[in-house]
Amino acid sequence: MKDKQIEKLIKAEEKRQKKVINLIPSENYASKDVLNALGSILDNKYAEGYPGKRYYGGQENTDKVELLCEERALKLFKLHREQWAVNVQPLSGGPANLAVYLGLVPQGEKVMGLPLSSGGHLSHGQQVSITGKVWKQIPIVMDLKTELIDYDKMKEDAIREKPKMMIVGFTAYPRIVDFKKCREIADAGGALLMVDMSHFAGLVAGGVYPSPFEYADIVTTTTHKTLRGPRGAMIFSHREKKVGDKSISTMIDKAVFPGLQGGPHMSQIAAIAVALKEADSANFKNYAKQVVKNARALAGELSKLGWRVISGGTDSHLILVDTWMDGIRSTSSGRGGVPGKEAEARLEKIGIICNKNTIPGEKRSPFDPSGIRLGSPAETTRGKKEKDFIVIARKIDSVLREK
Repeated sequence: MKDKQIEKLIKAEEKRQKKVINLIPSENYASKDVLNALGSILDNKYAEGYPGKRYYGGQENTDKVELLCEERALKLFKLHREQWAVNVQPLSGGPANLAVYLGLVPQGEKVMGLPLSSGGHLSHGQQVSITGKVWKQIPIVMDLKTELIDYDKMKEDAIREKPKMMIVGFTAYPRIVDFKKCREIADAGGALLMVDMSHFAGLVAGGVYPSPFEYADIVTTTTHKTLRGPRGAMIFSHREKKVGDKSISTMIDKAVFPGLQGGPHMSQIAAIAVALKEADSANFKNYAKQVVKNARALAGELSKLGWRVISGGTDSHLILVDTWMDGIRSTSSGRGGVPGKEAEARLEKIGIICNKNTIPGEKRSPFDPSGIRLGSPAETTRGKKEKDFIVIARKIDSVLREK
């Protein structure tokens, strides 16, 4: 590389990634094939529009790439093109979700989503997001005793508030979501049901987390995280579902382009296609199983060591740990709790990377919350098993107990 400054920084980041233990659940390590496609000559081509309907010439290869990516996406999640459409052009998860809102929900209308403090995503109607400024979020309520979604209260609120769309998904909710109940609640409130499976898409592909497709009208996902691809996104929509007399698939496509973006990133779409093929394999299914086993091993050992794991454990790839515990105690030593920001910083000093995170019923600032979020996808990619995560849990315990 002629640009030595950037080359130096890339090498420094490569070195950093190799020497740390990465427990951020939304990060992973893409294969060399994915990275090669991402940095390919396809980046030179402007492909504004959709296959067969481009606004520039010279699309004989880009059309094939995009259609192949779509085919692989549908095949991986066992969907039929007659029933489901998929848009692989969104540049990332937030814009993908925004496209669904823009296409299907009139401005100013209500949507129902899990608040950030309870494990939801910014783009699920959080006030600081454009989705919360243009649309009004009706929060999905947590039962603070069980630290699980309160489906009864969710139904009560949906019937009373009648949101136009219900967004189900999470960035920090460790348990399985009951998609069947969500469908029933959405129907009771007259809402569309959108599932954001960005965090658990790879687990669905691997058969270790329930598929939302039987119940959802729309499913969005990023393509990194547990799916282990490049940073990108996809929107699946049921072809038979309509708003008025219009197909939601058509409305979503128009919202992506020309509503929100111009030309798609064809190198990114090619890299997504590579990742989807990799995920459609026995090796990936074994990987997904190990991701859940490792997360449970981490949660179990931290619980044994005296830490409060939110909801008592995990069904997925992530766990939340209350390191603050109201500032009264966080370990058997009886010392005061460790705020999330401090816990994150302490762990990074010894090479364990995680993120501070709010917990249900959060009483502290989101900039210095009560807990940390830990995940198993990246280190499982590196070959770690349950015994390794038990060792990691003990390291975490040792560091956070220090006075």
